Amino acid sequence: MKSVLATIKHEALKALPPTIFFFIILHIVAAIRALMIKSTGVSLPVSASILIASLVLGKSVLVADMLPFINRFPEKPLIWNVTWKTLMYALVALVVHYLERLYEYWKEAPSVMDANAMLWTSMNWPQFWAVQILLVTLIFMYCVMSELTRALGKERLKRMFLGPLPSAHEQPLNS
Repeated sequence: MKSVLATIKHEALKALPPTIFFFIILHIVAAIRALMIKSTGVSLPVSASILIASLVLGKSVLVADMLPFINRFPEKPLIWNVTWKTLMYALVALVVHYLERLYEYWKEAPSVMDANAMLWTSMNWPQFWAVQILLVTLIFMYCVMSELTRALGKERLKRMFLGPLPSAHEQPLNS
C-alpha cells in the first residue's frame, strides 16, 4: 500500500509544474479572449473549467513525454527537441482549441456535422489564429524551460535563476 501511495505522490509531484504552467497560461489566454470579444455576448470559460483543462494538459504532457517519439533528438542541440515538442504540443492544442469551439456549437446543433458547418461559417478566424499564436508561443516557452531543466538539472537551473540558496544553518533567525 505504501508503494502505491508513493507512486501516486511521485506522479502528482511530476504533474504539478506543467499543471501550474498551463493553469496560468490558460488564464492569460482566457483574459486575452475576453478582451478580444468584449461585449459580443459570447461566454468564456471560468476558472473551474480552466483548472480541469490545466489538469488534463499537465497530465497529458507527462504521458506524451513517455512516448518514444516525443523525445526524438536527445543528443542534438536543445532547439531540436524544443521545436519538435512545441510542434507536437501545438498540434494537440490546435485540435483541443477547435474541439472546444465545436462543442459550443454542438450544444445548439442537431448533429456534429451541423455544428461543424455552423462553426466554419461563424468562426472569427483572425481571433482563433491569434489565440493559437499565443498558445504556440507559450508552449514554446514551456518546452524551452522543460528542455533546459532536463539538460542542466533542476537544482542547477534553480541556482541559476534564484542564486545559491542558504542552507538551513545559514538562514537568519528572523521571527
